[in-house]
Amino acid sequence: MEIFRADNVEKRFATHLALDDVSIAVPANSIFGLLGPNGAGKTTLIRIINQITAPDKGTLFFEGRPLKADDIYQIGYLPEERGLYKKMKVGDQALYLAQLKGLSKHDAMEKLKYWFRKFEIQAWWDKKVEELSKGMAQKIQFIVTIIHEPKLLIFDEPFSGFDPINTNLLKEEILNLKANGSTIIFSTHNMGSVEELCDNITLINKSRNILSGQIDTIRQQYGENKFEIGYRGGEDLKQALTSDYVLEKEWNEKMMKKAVIKVLNPSQENRLISQLMPHMEILSFNEIIPSMNDVFIKVVQNYNSQNKN
Repeated sequence: MEIFRADNVEKRFATHLALDDVSIAVPANSIFGLLGPNGAGKTTLIRIINQITAPDKGTLFFEGRPLKADDIYQIGYLPEERGLYKKMKVGDQALYLAQLKGLSKHDAMEKLKYWFRKFEIQAWWDKKVEELSKGMAQKIQFIVTIIHEPKLLIFDEPFSGFDPINTNLLKEEILNLKANGSTIIFSTHNMGSVEELCDNITLINKSRNILSGQIDTIRQQYGENKFEIGYRGGEDLKQALTSDYVLEKEWNEKMMKKAVIKVLNPSQENRLISQLMPHMEILSFNEIIPSMNDVFIKVVQNYNSQNKN
C-alpha cells in the first residue's frame, strides 16, 4: 500500500523548471530516500507534499485518495533550515508548536516530558533557544516534528550538526518510528545513511526522476560482475583464468592473498570458483556490490553526459 504518490508533477518558477514530469510512490511503513544533487528539485517536491506550494501540473494522493488540505495534520516536516524562535524558552516553544499540531495542552505536556527525558534534555526546558548548540536545537526540532505522531514524516538532512553519538541516537529513533507504523521520507546527501536506513529511493537530477526502486535491487542492477576472492597457494592467478575473466587487482594480506576478478561473460560467472579450485585453496569469495554512493555518482554523471543541453 502507498501512503503518498505524486503523478507527473511539474513546477516552474519564472523561467526555471524546478520539477519536470516527476512521479514518486512512497510505500506505507517504509523509509523512502529522496535523493539528488543540490538544486535537483528535492526541496520543491517536499514543499509541494507539505502544501507550502502547489504544483503547476500533476496529481497528489495521500492514502490512495487525492491529497486534501487537512492532511497536513498527518504530516510532520523537519526542514533542513531550522526555524525555532531564538528568544523564546525551549519548553514554552515546544509546547506552543505541539499545540499547533492539534494536541491539547495536557497531552502535549505529557508527550514533551517523555521525549525530553528520553533525550536527557530536561535541564534545557527553561533555557532560551539561543543558548542551545546547533545539535541540541535540532533535537528540539525533531521532537516537535514527531510529537503529534503523524502518519508521514519528512526529514530533510536530519543529521546535520550532530556528532556521531547523537547521529546514531537519531537513527535509532527513526527506525523505532518505522517499527511503530510511521512512514518516513528521508532526504540526505549521506549515501551511507541511505544504505543503513532506506528501503526504497527516488533519485532526482535536473528536475527529473532518473532512478527509482528498492535499494538492494538497484545496487545489484549496477553491479559490474566483479568478485573479490581470498586464497592461499597456487600458481600465478592469471594463468588459472580463461579469456572469460580479467584479473583487475591482487594484493597480499597477513593470512591470505586477495584479488578482484571481473567476469566478462556472465554465463561463466558460476564457473569461476570451480575453475580456480584446482589451482589454489579458496578462503573467501564475495561479489562486489556497488555502494549507493557509487550508484549515485554513476547515474548522475551518465544522465548529465547524455543531456548536456
